[in-house]
Amino acid sequence: MSRIALFTARLTARKVGQDALGNTYFESRRVVPVYGRARRFVVLAKGSSEATLVPPEWHAWLHHTTASLPERPSYPWLKPHQPNATGTALAWRPKGHDYRRGGRNASAGDYEAWTPGS
Repeated sequence: MSRIALFTARLTARKVGQDALGNTYFESRRVVPVYGRARRFVVLAKGSSEATLVPPEWHAWLHHTTASLPERPSYPWLKPHQPNATGTALAWRPKGHDYRRGGRNASAGDYEAWTPGS
């Protein structure tokens, strides 16, 4: 988000909170007449418009699914939120993928190419 947009956001909205990734969440000071409720929006810390940078608990708050501010529950099995890694070096690639530099197991669909004269 540009500096002008961030400045405008601070004038027209109040800061509600910030998550572990550094994203800042705002709620407009006025009720939008069309919706009958205040507008909620996020200013992403990294400057991109990637929607997966918003953790699920804040996503629910942004879409008015929950009225209260989110609290991250702490369970031993709960992992921290990670954005979508598709298209990056961190993306998951199955065995046999060209970028993984490995062969794959033989499957029923394997065949030998036909060569003329053999």
